Amino acid sequence: MGVDTGGAGDQGIMYGYATDETKEFMPKGVVIAHALTHGLENLRTSGVIPWLGPDGKSQVTIELGRVKTVLVSAQHDKNASQEEVRKTLTEKLILPVVGSISGVEVFINPTGAFTVGGFAADTGLTGRKLMVDTYGGILPHGGGCFSGKDPTKVDRSAAYMARFAAKNLVANGYAKRSLVSVAYAIGRADPLMVHAIDEEGKDIGEAARKNFDFRPRAIIERLRLREPWYRRTAAYGHFGRDEFPWEEIITI
Repeated sequence: MGVDTGGAGDQGIMYGYATDETKEFMPKGVVIAHALTHGLENLRTSGVIPWLGPDGKSQVTIELGRVKTVLVSAQHDKNASQEEVRKTLTEKLILPVVGSISGVEVFINPTGAFTVGGFAADTGLTGRKLMVDTYGGILPHGGGCFSGKDPTKVDRSAAYMARFAAKNLVANGYAKRSLVSVAYAIGRADPLMVHAIDEEGKDIGEAARKNFDFRPRAIIERLRLREPWYRRTAAYGHFGRDEFPWEEIITI
């Protein structure tokens, strides 16, 4: 009843973030982690590493702006030794992505063999990992997972719009780091709250409210969310990728 009149598909508080520390306007650790998983898939599908399997993931921690730890878990053929897996992935994946690993703690398949992957090995009912799809856990996440939701669900669409606003606030010089938050009541079109702060906690909400329309129907139209973007969001995160309209830089 509320959605058909343009209201929000659910209640909740959604967040968007951007930082000038990378060209993607994303946290450095997230950018590196996605580059590692992209690299794993490229090494597998190109045949450069023939014993790689399709399952794999990465994790990166940053301390004071530098890489502290790198973790890569990669499914592999049972005939590949752990020594070969570690040596090859260090040389062909981690070094090209991270650069020097001097002083960096590197973990590759830390439990040992990883020969069975996918749903046969590890499955559950939680949906996508929210922090993997967003900013790597350094910020709040107010809604449910994005996957499976149409854009009337503000868990997804408003999070995209909040990212769009945060990125453009940084790109237009309002902040070096911007956190945007927006709250909704189910069935109501106008947000209950739109707030934004910079890296020092200064309120820059007026710029967000003036330049961005957070009503659900307006979000859907502005970000073209009825178009078939969603399959491409199934891996490598939803943000920091220029192929999506919520990543467009505009002048405000």
